[in-house]
Order: sequence, then C-alpha cells, then structure tokens
Amino acid sequence: MTTTSQAGGNPDRSFVRKAMKAPMLEAEHELNLARRWRDHEDERALHELTTAYMRLVISMASKFRHYGLPLADLVQEGNVGLMQAAARFEPSREVRFSTYAAWWIRSSIQDYVLRNWSIVRTGTTAAQKSLFFNLRRLRAKIDDTGDAVMTAENKKWVSEHLGVPERDVENMASRLSASDRSLNAPLAVDGDAQWQDILPDESATPDQQVMEERDNAKRKEWIAEALQVLNERETLIISERRLTDDSVTLEVLGKRLGISKERVRQIEHQALNKLRKTLTKMVGDPEKAGLIPAT
Repeated sequence: MTTTSQAGGNPDRSFVRKAMKAPMLEAEHELNLARRWRDHEDERALHELTTAYMRLVISMASKFRHYGLPLADLVQEGNVGLMQAAARFEPSREVRFSTYAAWWIRSSIQDYVLRNWSIVRTGTTAAQKSLFFNLRRLRAKIDDTGDAVMTAENKKWVSEHLGVPERDVENMASRLSASDRSLNAPLAVDGDAQWQDILPDESATPDQQVMEERDNAKRKEWIAEALQVLNERETLIISERRLTDDSVTLEVLGKRLGISKERVRQIEHQALNKLRKTLTKMVGDPEKAGLIPAT
C-alpha cells in the first residue's frame, strides 16, 4: 500500500483526500468484514476494513511530525501497524476495530521514530519509550523547558510521574536537547581540527598494556603454584567453580563426585582457605592482588 509522492516525499494529496472520504463502518458491518478476513482470508474484506481506518493512521501519524521525520514515512509505518491489527483482531472480543487498531498503529509509529530520530540508539524499553514521548510535554507542564540540565525537584517529579529512575530522566533530557553531530565536522570554520580530535582516547597506553600482560602472567604463575597445596577433589571443585567463565553449580559437581551439594560447598570453602593462606605467604594480600575473592 503506497502512500508517498515520488516527487515531494509527502503523502499524495489525492491519497489523503480519498482516505478521508472513505465511509465510516457500522459496528455490525465492521465485525462481518473482520470475520470474513479471519475465517476465509477474504482480501476484499481486509481492503475495505483497512481503507475505512486510513484516516486514523493519518491522524495519528500527524501527531508525530514534530520529530522531524517525513509524514509519508510515518503514515507508511502506521499502515504496518494497521495491518498487524487486522491480522490479530478477534471479532469475538466485542470491541471496535478502531479501538484495537489504535494501539498497533501508535506502537508501530513510535518504534519507527525511535529507530530513526537519531543515529544513536535511543532505546526501546517501555521506560525509555515513555520518557522519549512524554518528557517534553511534562517539562512544559511544569515550565521547565530549554535546558538539558533539570533541577533535582523537577527530575524527581517526572521520575515519580512516569515511574522511571531519575538517572534515566536526566539522560533522556540530555539526549533530547542535543542533535547528532558528525565526528568529522570542523571545530571552526577556518580550521582543520575536527570534533573527533578532542575525544579522549580511553584505551590503554602501550606501557599500560605491557604492565597488564606482565601482571596477568604473574597472577597465573602464583595461582598455579598455590593450587599445588590442594588435593585432587579440591582442585577440581576450585577449577570448575572459580577458574572458569561458566561456573558449574554445586548440585552438578555433587552429582559428578557422588556427594551432596552442601558437602561440595564445604570442600570449596576449605580449599579457598588453603589457597588464601598459601597466597598470603607469597604476595601478602591475595584479595588486593586480584588472586582470590574476598570473603
């Protein structure tokens, strides 16, 4: 279903006029169309049903024009939501199709806005969507507009009103107050410096990398030496529980060793104490050295 003008990028005026002239559906006829589509996949019934509510799509899409996206694209996304609603609508629910479709249309348009409003991902959780689409309105309501920085009192009010953390309110306010900027954009009109030139490099320096590699190698050496004080069962438990990214549960180890998971926990505790004593003699403080977790 095409709604865009090839030349101007806006919905065709003829399409809009046609959508607005489509007759409204009586409740019984609407249910009949929905049943014909659901039970018999009658495409003529689907076309009549969705055409009647194109005015709803256009109306809802118009409410999102201030996000700077083409109305034609918003209408197209609204069409997607309308078709999803038609595919999922159950006539037996005794609710008008327009009421049911409104949620799908709005959700589809909102998702499109979130995906395209910025090249930086805004987020699509329920809390983030609520903040994105309501923060400006709520700030205007309390006469707090224009600045990215909100007062503590206003952040708390918005947070409580929407049921989201204050930190999320602060982050979204900062996002909405700034536009995307190319890292290759010049800092000044008459200079060659670019924005990316002033970004801090947070990666480790060559010296830091060498020191970290040396420290990691030394830690492995200390741990390998300390493990020599453990017996075979203790070594297995410590290796499976502490020296792997995918830690094995006490229950799994208990079944493998033929003992209870509580006994595995006790052996693990004893083995850790052995390691701690051995490593203390070697390095002084194994916790600070990152060799063994603090208890």
